[in-house]
Amino acid sequence: MSFFKKKANKPGYGWFGHYRSWDEATSLSDGYEQGNILEKTKQALLLVKNGEAVYERDSVIFSESEYPYPLLAFLLNEVQQRKRAVNVLDFGGSLGSTYFQVREFLGPDVCASWNIIEQHHYIDCGKKFFQDETLQFYYTIADCLKEKQIDFVVLSSVVQYLPNPHQFLDELVAHGFDTILVDRTAFVNEGPDRITVQRVWPSVYEASYPAWFFDQRGFVAHFNADYRLQASFESYVPGEAVMEIDHKPIAYSRGFCFKRRK
Repeated sequence: MSFFKKKANKPGYGWFGHYRSWDEATSLSDGYEQGNILEKTKQALLLVKNGEAVYERDSVIFSESEYPYPLLAFLLNEVQQRKRAVNVLDFGGSLGSTYFQVREFLGPDVCASWNIIEQHHYIDCGKKFFQDETLQFYYTIADCLKEKQIDFVVLSSVVQYLPNPHQFLDELVAHGFDTILVDRTAFVNEGPDRITVQRVWPSVYEASYPAWFFDQRGFVAHFNADYRLQASFESYVPGEAVMEIDHKPIAYSRGFCFKRRK
């Protein structure tokens, strides 16, 4: 497959292909379950947790803070409207990447709990090394809802890595959460959804896995009946406003805040 070849003067890393199915893309990649990804992420976030590093994203340590300002703005607005601290559900939140990125803003009057749903081996690790009174880890949304009522949902760079994203979005909407914040989600400039394989730069970690690029109208349509679109915004991560597939700038990353209709 051309996925494994390098174009002239172009690196062999990024997003490639236009596959017929998730299974086909999976067969040509390593997958998300590799132990090296979890281990590198754990070590990086332990440094952040212990105050030895400032910020982590995708297992990479940064020397300066980089804040997701749209998320913070909508979260703080939620707190202001409710006049109390809120319970956050961070689906696909790794070992607390976003939580540690914004924790200096999450006093007890802002965040009652930050609850992460992830792959089972991430949850096992999170419970052992990172869980505390505020940061909690659950295997499923249902497990979390047995213990607390969620006010604010965060989906940051996660939906495009699910095998059945449209089914997931329908199930999420059915829960009736008041606010859903979608961030760093990948879309194609035109055309239908596209399944690619992402080859990660070795400086991050050695890995490759399937990834969706969505048709924006089809993605937002999942929310139209029960939610209003409060705002849309560009990714806060440099370089994601324009994304390349097969080294062509035909995609982008975007975020949305949806509020449930009363």
